[in-house]
Amino acid sequence: MPHVKAEIVNPASLGAPRGYSNGVVLRGGGVLFVAGQIGWDAERRIVGGGFVAQFARALANVMAVVAEAGGTPESVGRLTIYVTNRQEYMDNLKEVGAAYRGVMGRHFPAMALVQVAALLEAGALVEIEATAVVA
Repeated sequence: MPHVKAEIVNPASLGAPRGYSNGVVLRGGGVLFVAGQIGWDAERRIVGGGFVAQFARALANVMAVVAEAGGTPESVGRLTIYVTNRQEYMDNLKEVGAAYRGVMGRHFPAMALVQVAALLEAGALVEIEATAVVA
């Protein structure tokens, strides 16, 4: 199988991004679209511990799909993070960053953070979807 190679695209005219990349070209495999994942377990129970715990679990759930398809964190080219409370995200930025690195390491794909009025599942505070290229 071919090896997927991530090429980071950060035009100097946009300034240096922090904690994300402006663009990522993934070469050498098939496109994987990961549905929005929330912070729940295999029994579909929302994890306790608040926003950071839900963020970590939602991201781990995304990566479970990527891994099942044969990918790694570096296979992910885009993440979209939906939150019900932007301020809660900002207030926990350091802990969110640590949780992110615990799952993704130092790979920072293109990302967007969107505040929404609510998520489909009651009690969900964050939902994450991804696009990846897997070999």
